[in-house]
Amino acid sequence: MEVNPTSFAQQILTWYHQHGRKSLPWQHNRTPYRVWLSEIMLQQTQVTTVIPYFERFIERFPTLIDLANADQDDVLHLWTGLGYYARGRNLHKCAQHIRDHHHGEFPTDIDTVMSLPGIGRSTAGAILSLALNQPHAILDGNVKRVLARHHTIEGWYGVKAVESKLWQVAIANSPTEQIQPYNQAMMDMGAMICTRSKPKCDLCPVATSCQAKLTNRIAEFPGKKPKKEKPAKRGILLIQIHNNQVYLQKRPPAGIWGGLWCFPQFDDEQQLQRHLQTLALHAEPEPLTAFRHTFSHYHLDIEPIIVVLAQKPDMVAEQQADWFALTEQHSIGLAAATEKLLAQL
Repeated sequence: MEVNPTSFAQQILTWYHQHGRKSLPWQHNRTPYRVWLSEIMLQQTQVTTVIPYFERFIERFPTLIDLANADQDDVLHLWTGLGYYARGRNLHKCAQHIRDHHHGEFPTDIDTVMSLPGIGRSTAGAILSLALNQPHAILDGNVKRVLARHHTIEGWYGVKAVESKLWQVAIANSPTEQIQPYNQAMMDMGAMICTRSKPKCDLCPVATSCQAKLTNRIAEFPGKKPKKEKPAKRGILLIQIHNNQVYLQKRPPAGIWGGLWCFPQFDDEQQLQRHLQTLALHAEPEPLTAFRHTFSHYHLDIEPIIVVLAQKPDMVAEQQADWFALTEQHSIGLAAATEKLLAQL
């Protein structure tokens, strides 16, 4: 696994200065807070999707303290539609931790940053290198793909031994100077040149030394995650309406749709019928069109049922729930399925 960091890094940097992205919103007025926000949003999400979310977040929470002092509902409301909501919860939790334990100043020590909620080794390195030009390697999904192909590193990078090899190469290739543009260049390389399918090898600055290209094995790298069929689960969502208001419950902070407002969910008809017997119905329940919502580990086959109530039921004291006017916008975090169904009402 021999590397020549000087030539590799120099070729990458030369390409970046000519072709790399330099006008993304978080590249202006670089601060650890702005870079951290962008890095969390960019996890498993495309740049074009992230940009409007980032701009809305910065407008609403221009500083880390603003984010820390916000209600979680406000944070998750702005996160609605971005997916992987644990990122939004951890973002808020992390901001509060920094406010309470670091006087509101984002830490500048790599080990301290790595200990923060929702921040791993690569994200910590990205924050400190991109915002403060500290010499830390990064290894996000784009960088893993570039390095796995260039050095023909076998295996799926979810395996610890494979990830360790990629970290060795990432560190060896990183220059001692210009780390900020280099790390940005490596992310750009994966996003723009060394893409998952149909990589643009004719535009790649390191194509002449790429082992996967030289051996005609590009499609083999990076190694694929072992296939595992996702199970499908059933979820009956009950949409209760009274006087043009709809009933929503706030989910527990952990788990699927954690901290978000959703319709009550039932696993089967028996559960649903037992609940319906406690309600004063104005009319018989009506089914809406069923649809599938896919999470990282399973599919949820959603069966929406709408019911109009003659009167509101008594609220359960220990349950976080409320009635919301259908004709108003509400600053609460909504699960994607909730938002989709509300748009139909």
